[in-house]
Amino acid sequence: MCGIVGAIAQRNVSEILLEGLRRLEYRGYDSAGLAILNAEGDIQRTRALGKVIELEKAIIAETEGNGLAGTIGIAHTRWATHGVPSEANAHPHMSSDDVVLVHNGIIENYQDLKTELKAQGYVFNSETDSEVVIHLIHRELQQHDFAQAVKNAITHLEGAYALAIMQKGNQDELWVARQGSPLVIGVGMDEFYVGSDPLALLQVTDRFIYLEEGDLAHITREKLTILDQDHQVVDREITVFDHKIGTADKGEYRHFMMKEIFEQPDVIRNCLEGRISKTRLLEQAFGIKAKEVFDQTQAVQIIACGTSYHSGLVAKYWIESLVGIPCQIEVASEYRYRKTVALPNSLFITISQSGETADTLAALRKSKEIGFLASLSICNVPGSSLVRESDLAIMTNAGPEIGVASTKAFTSQLVALMLLTIALGRRHGMVEQVEEEIIAELTKLPELIEKTLLLDDEIKDMANAFAEKNHSLFLGRGAMYPIAMEGALKLKEISYIHAEAYPAGELKHGPLALVDKDMPIVTVAPHNDMLDKLKSNLEEVRARGGELFVFADKRANVLPGDGLQVLKLPIVSELMEPILYIIPLQLFSYHVAILKGTDVDQPRNLAKSVTVE
Repeated sequence: MCGIVGAIAQRNVSEILLEGLRRLEYRGYDSAGLAILNAEGDIQRTRALGKVIELEKAIIAETEGNGLAGTIGIAHTRWATHGVPSEANAHPHMSSDDVVLVHNGIIENYQDLKTELKAQGYVFNSETDSEVVIHLIHRELQQHDFAQAVKNAITHLEGAYALAIMQKGNQDELWVARQGSPLVIGVGMDEFYVGSDPLALLQVTDRFIYLEEGDLAHITREKLTILDQDHQVVDREITVFDHKIGTADKGEYRHFMMKEIFEQPDVIRNCLEGRISKTRLLEQAFGIKAKEVFDQTQAVQIIACGTSYHSGLVAKYWIESLVGIPCQIEVASEYRYRKTVALPNSLFITISQSGETADTLAALRKSKEIGFLASLSICNVPGSSLVRESDLAIMTNAGPEIGVASTKAFTSQLVALMLLTIALGRRHGMVEQVEEEIIAELTKLPELIEKTLLLDDEIKDMANAFAEKNHSLFLGRGAMYPIAMEGALKLKEISYIHAEAYPAGELKHGPLALVDKDMPIVTVAPHNDMLDKLKSNLEEVRARGGELFVFADKRANVLPGDGLQVLKLPIVSELMEPILYIIPLQLFSYHVAILKGTDVDQPRNLAKSVTVE
């Protein structure tokens, strides 16, 4: 899940590449590197361990403050998969001094290729799988021109890759290839740019071409030629980026995560825009085939990972209670590797912020062989692989999410899933009055979340009493159990505090043994049918000296006391409780992380878009 950038232009591209890397650091920040062809056509390469700022320092040191200069270049920010984070394992990789490459993805057969290349005399300077690719290209260059060498080399590759390649002495050509990893081409005036994400290139263009599976592109300053997997010339549509959806700047906020938490009222408005009338769902938002597919849907299979998986768990409660059809959900990394059975007329649903999560994509592709009715993706990136390969799609319209710990993507996924629940419910007995009530509650959500965000100072005070803990339990019942899971995940991700979530009713089946003053309990307690049972669970904890942090409905009558801190939330309908109650848990985790002194936006060992297994 690395990030790559490239440019061929009429001007010095070094700052374009560096700014692109800064914008792609959410994809990985173990190391960074940049290569430019200078005026003589020689490859100038600089690499550094750590974040992009370390690369900038290295460039200044190596060039005595002059910087790198050239009109064609490639760059890379790394999330380590093969080989430890080190300068030697950092991209770009070279073969001799003749050719240079950056790569995002996994080459599954790299060991066999490496053995073959070593036997032919190639020396490897890194532990990465990527280095085999550049040596393959170099080998082909001994007998072919640049174009044919690239074409021949990629035929040997198994796995996923997005590649950008330059040749020494060749300042007029940049080759890129895509298979299983995202890659876009930015279109400028007599110049082109390459990136893993449009976000990397928004400083120079808002016009993008999304490469498809197997595409190979030949780029000069004047011309772009795209070849499909059969090496036939094809046209790919130019898409204009919608700047209204969001920005990549922190603005007044200390961290992207905090900015993204506070964006959630507008994000929900964006997600609803154009999808509902005053009282009704406009189901055409799911695509032109939506009616045909939904009319036949008798069951649902949801596949997702991480935070997206938790949104799917909430949807299971909604679909089975409001629609009355079976809903199964599974983690993509498990689903893709086991024998599965599709229920008759079952809709296959994938959920992903990026639309490039490797396991989710693999599960989608597997589903096409099993016999599902159709596929639907819920995603935040319109041109992503998941969207392009699904029969139906609905965009969450959350805008760029930079913080590694997902916040606004989660709430927008829940809104989209509720819209889906309505669409399916229409076919299974949901009366118009119920639909109208749900739509009304959805439209109230942004204001309720704004009121919840005003509790930030109170949440910060709660965090002060929590920050020195090393372990915690999160409890919830019904549809609030997945919210407890998501709250625990947020805490783990950014504060590095061990946290587990349990259905509150399971407390007495083991976890209660852990409860003492050093094992705080975080509980979500809305005013619903499960409240009385939840209160009983809380008393069990207090009786054993446990410290409680409770996020409760104003009507819940949960009163603070010794070892019991309570935050009272705005009154919200039961169906909307999961969407509202995650907000204070996000803020709680954020403030705990601040007190712990961690890197909130870029927590250790994690990256934003998991495009590898």
